[in-house]
Amino acid sequence: MQDPRTQSERTREAMAEGLASQRASVRKQVEAVGPVRSASHVNITGATCDAIPQPELGTMIDAAAQRENVDPSLIREVARQESGFRPCAISPKGAEGLMQLMPATQAQLQVQNPFNAEQSLEAGSKLLKQLLDRYHGDLSKALSAYNAGPSTVDRAGGIPQIPETQNYVSGILQRLLQ
Repeated sequence: MQDPRTQSERTREAMAEGLASQRASVRKQVEAVGPVRSASHVNITGATCDAIPQPELGTMIDAAAQRENVDPSLIREVARQESGFRPCAISPKGAEGLMQLMPATQAQLQVQNPFNAEQSLEAGSKLLKQLLDRYHGDLSKALSAYNAGPSTVDRAGGIPQIPETQNYVSGILQRLLQ
């Protein structure tokens, strides 16, 4: 019997399996090195990953904000909180890139390279817009869902009783008010 999938579908599936295997290998290597105490993210190459320079970052944020109809200040503060504006950031839980998107979210939002700052900002902005729509503009719930996932926020009926998420939401909201 002939495989009903197209060549493109088979190729994407094979690539996804390969990428998942690579990510698992990177996670094991990071765990072997030990916990990172000075930051919430690490760099997969071991090289220094500088924050994106302000003029370039501002242009990319403004473009993503305009396309997704999201406040550029919100995108900026999420990127600041998530990665410190470092495009090569990887969290201990496996979130990657400037906007720290998990691999499943990357796939859902069709991110080809999570370490490409423009792709990460575009996808993160799209996700923020989806969450703001889902929670009818409730920024606290949208930010909670960005950090802990929508199902966690739905179960809690708001900001979950997770210190990391509470600090995440509080930190971003405080900076937005400044």
